[in-house]
Amino acid sequence: MWSPRLVLGTVLLPLAALVAGDGPAHSPVRRPDPPPVAVPVNGGPRPTVVSRSAWGADEDMVRERPAYTGPAVAVFVHHTGHPNDYHCDEVPALLRALEADHVHGQGWDDIGYNFVVDRCGTIYEGRAGGAARPVHGAHTQGFNRDSVGVAALGTFDAGTPVPEAVVEAIASVTAWKLRPGADPHGRVRLTSTNGNSRYPKGETAVFDVVSGHRDSHQTDCPGQALYDRLPAIRDRAARLRDP
Repeated sequence: MWSPRLVLGTVLLPLAALVAGDGPAHSPVRRPDPPPVAVPVNGGPRPTVVSRSAWGADEDMVRERPAYTGPAVAVFVHHTGHPNDYHCDEVPALLRALEADHVHGQGWDDIGYNFVVDRCGTIYEGRAGGAARPVHGAHTQGFNRDSVGVAALGTFDAGTPVPEAVVEAIASVTAWKLRPGADPHGRVRLTSTNGNSRYPKGETAVFDVVSGHRDSHQTDCPGQALYDRLPAIRDRAARLRDP
C-alpha cells in the first residue's frame, strides 16, 4: 500500500510511507526469456484490459524479464494509497508515475501488481509479461507464486465509499484469472516463500481464494472499506464463472 499525493505535471513525490514489508523486493537474479506461447490457464470470460502500451508504460525502465508461475489459485486485493479525487482520464499518467516510483524510487523490477483498476471500472495491465499469461507478480511477499495481485487505484480506509465499478472490475479480473475449477468462495493452502509476510518461509497458511493483502501481511491494505467488499467480489466473480 502506498500513501502518495501524485500530482500530474509536477515532480513525482517519493512514495515513502510504506507499511513495513508491504512490497516486492528487487531480485538480482536474471530471469529467463518468457516462453513463446501463452498457456491457456484462465477460468472465466476475459474482460477488457488496457494494455501497457496503451497507458504508456516505459518498457526500457523494467529491470528484469517477466517470470511466470502456475495457474492462479488465489487473488490478493490491494489499494494503491492514491487520493480518490482523480479524474479517470488521468489514470495513464498516474500509472506511469507509479511505474517510475516502483522502479526508481523503491528499486523494484517493475510495477508489483498484475492489474490495477480505477474508480470508473477500467482494468489496466500492471506488471509486464502478458495479461493473459500467469505472470509472477510482486504484490504479496511470500505468496506471489500461483496468485494474482489486483490493486484499486485510491485509498479505501473505513468509511470511504467503494464505487461499484471498482467491485465489478476486481470481480471480473478474479473470475478470469483464477484457474479453471477454482471457487471464488473457497479456501486455498499456500506456502510462504520468504519471511517478510505474516508467515515464516516454508510455513503453509490457509487463505480465502479471494483475500485482502492484510491477510498475508502486517498492513491495513486494501483498507477496511474495500476489505469489507470482498464478499461481494467473491459473489460476483462466482456468478461470472457460472456456466
